[in-house]
Amino acid sequence: MTSGATPSEGRQDPTCPLCLRPIPPDVPQSLHHLVPRLKGGKGGPVVLVHHICHKEIHARFSETELARSFHSVEALRASDRLRPFLDWVAKRPPSFLSRVPGGPRRRG
Repeated sequence: MTSGATPSEGRQDPTCPLCLRPIPPDVPQSLHHLVPRLKGGKGGPVVLVHHICHKEIHARFSETELARSFHSVEALRASDRLRPFLDWVAKRPPSFLSRVPGGPRRRG
């Protein structure tokens, strides 16, 4: 007798190491190079994060800052510059997607 379980049942979603929320398979996700590719991290370690978390890392830190001071999950999580975002997004459901207000900008 079979249980009728699908392959995804019982499987636990990966956890974003930044916000510590699950990353469901249908939510946009990204691989973040801990050392930016342009700063020598092309073949280096990567971590799977929510796309919203990845965008926030690159919005708050330059490539140079990431390579010099924020090249670990621990350093990113400890940063005073990222903490407000992490506290805010931790209260959102794992499937939360940020909506950018307004539409495309027109050049005039």
